[in-house]
Amino acid sequence: MNEQTQAAAEQQGPAPRKTIIQTLTGRVVSDKMNKTVTVLVERRVKHPLYGKVVTKSSKYHAHDENNEFKEGDLVEIEACRKLAKTKAWRVKRLIEKARTV
Repeated sequence: MNEQTQAAAEQQGPAPRKTIIQTLTGRVVSDKMNKTVTVLVERRVKHPLYGKVVTKSSKYHAHDENNEFKEGDLVEIEACRKLAKTKAWRVKRLIEKARTV
């Protein structure tokens, strides 16, 4: 039985690989560049020694092909190939539109 299943697996070839695309959620803090937005991603981590919950943040430049995302929008970004010196992310979708005052 074991030899039959192994032979069947060899005939089909190697199993297709699933690629896991890294995604992050953050708020657009700048849209002044052409086809690029700056996204601030905040995460909450517990300090290893003191146990206090600390907010850490990182800024990423993300590609915005149609200049459709504005400052204050909540967006999801995904990792992609390097598009510029500091740009290796692409805006995947809009989660929440910015509130106008």
